[in-house]
Amino acid sequence: MKDFVKTIVAVICAFVILGILRGIFFLIMLGSMALSSSSTSAVPKTGGVLDLNLSSFTLGEQSQSDPAPSLSSMSFETIPTVGICDAVTALQEAAVDPAIKFVFLRPDGALGGMSQLEELRKALSAFRESGKPVLAYTETPGNGSYYLASVADKVLMGNAHGGTYTLLGLSSQSFFLKDLLDKLGVNVQLIRHGKFKSAGEMFIRNASSSENREQNQVMISSLWKAMASAAAASRDMSEEQFNDIIDKLVLVTPEDFVSNGLVDELVDYAGLQNKMKTLAQVEDYKKVHLVSLPSYIDAKVSAKPSKNKVAVLYADGEIVDGSGKSQVAGDRFMKLVEKLRKDKNVKAVVLRVNSPGGSVSASVKIRTALDSLMKEKPLVASFGDYAASGGYWISSGCQKIYADATTVTGSIGVFSLIPDFSKVTKKVGVNVESVGSNKHSDMMSLMRPFDAAELAYMQASVEDIYELFVNLVATSRGLSVERVDQIAQGRVWAAADALEVGLVDEIGTLQDAISYAAALADLPSSDDYSVASYPAVPSFFEQLMSQLGGSGFGSDSRLGMDGRLRALKTYAPGRFYARLPYDFEIR
Repeated sequence: MKDFVKTIVAVICAFVILGILRGIFFLIMLGSMALSSSSTSAVPKTGGVLDLNLSSFTLGEQSQSDPAPSLSSMSFETIPTVGICDAVTALQEAAVDPAIKFVFLRPDGALGGMSQLEELRKALSAFRESGKPVLAYTETPGNGSYYLASVADKVLMGNAHGGTYTLLGLSSQSFFLKDLLDKLGVNVQLIRHGKFKSAGEMFIRNASSSENREQNQVMISSLWKAMASAAAASRDMSEEQFNDIIDKLVLVTPEDFVSNGLVDELVDYAGLQNKMKTLAQVEDYKKVHLVSLPSYIDAKVSAKPSKNKVAVLYADGEIVDGSGKSQVAGDRFMKLVEKLRKDKNVKAVVLRVNSPGGSVSASVKIRTALDSLMKEKPLVASFGDYAASGGYWISSGCQKIYADATTVTGSIGVFSLIPDFSKVTKKVGVNVESVGSNKHSDMMSLMRPFDAAELAYMQASVEDIYELFVNLVATSRGLSVERVDQIAQGRVWAAADALEVGLVDEIGTLQDAISYAAALADLPSSDDYSVASYPAVPSFFEQLMSQLGGSGFGSDSRLGMDGRLRALKTYAPGRFYARLPYDFEIR
């Protein structure tokens, strides 16, 4: 009895100590946030330079100026997230702001998705048309960073040797776990429709299927073409010349970047300062005032007071069931769509999709709500990094679909994943005995493989959902069911190819989609409306409380080797998914 009491007291003390430590962390974080907010630079009256240091903020879908520091990493450093819409608006404002003389672009270590970099690049190109220059400076150019830098009037590079240059073209890697799972005794049962629907293949194969490899090659080549052609055109060379430079591995030293026409000049720190003071039109570098993009947005970008609104509805992340605040939760998102439908001040809606898909049931709910909204208000889609599978399901009915050139879309297919651990239990000496009321009561127990009737039952559900998906797309896009089936089968498409087969209407930015939606609502001028973002981004305190409570807002969907194994837990047995088979990160 005494031991029991001691144990209870020890547990209570542990909870008290944990609460105190969390309180201390909370206060430290508040102090950290106060320090970071107090260091915000003001916008000067003269000598102003808009500083786009892409490693100092994350370029994302929605702005988030007060992210909570990570408890898991015990790091109190905070990096703001700049939404692409705010970034583009800031560049438009800077183009007419007499205090801003030029943009200083530092693309190395860029934090953000490829579609956001693409839209930022287009905004920088528009900024140049105002007559103000863009000066880019790089030390370790890679695929994404050089793609962005190449838009500048001048591309400068540090003259120090020894840097890591990863301008090598795009590649993808796929991990296959069948051999490992066989050793562990795990049998994964994959039920799917679509010869290209490779989600789940990692668990049942030890190499790509021919269809999966084909779609990967076509997609990677198409994405690279979008990047390479833009970079080459900015440097006054052909796409073939640009690729030839990369393929021959001649970019060994900083001088090689100059001699091959990718960089204009090598500079040291003093030389860079001289270039900047000249462009800033000041005599002394000390009078050059760098204004960070987040600071400029805080000072200059604000919603215009207007009775009329164009709502940008962000479907950013995995589509999941329920009403949680993380990612695109079906019940919560459905209610938000309904709220926008009823809001008389919202005259049009842009659905910004940056989602690899996810739950079929959640996708159906969201699509139904969006269809109801579109009966009363214009609804236009804008695709970011991904608008695939469930992401395409919810958006294919919009009146017009814009996609970034680097968007990945399509993946019209369905799958269900059910692991069987019966061999694992035998290996470790555990015997499992099931008792049920009916013949197939323990079908989803994960303790035995499916029999033929159960496999047929699951396959019938997959076929039914696939048919629904194909018919939905056919009706929405004005295509025959047969044609959609040909381009579906789970196949993933890069934007340029998706445009050709009729899955999207135009290659364009979020701003293009906003302007088109406003025009549909008879709001021809940007002075006639304001842009409002939905849903609201979780506040610092909401994020902090979530972390202290042990659950985070959102998650990193890019799966490494360990993440692939954890994905077995992600896919609930017996549920059906319309999801992209993989995630991409451009480096």
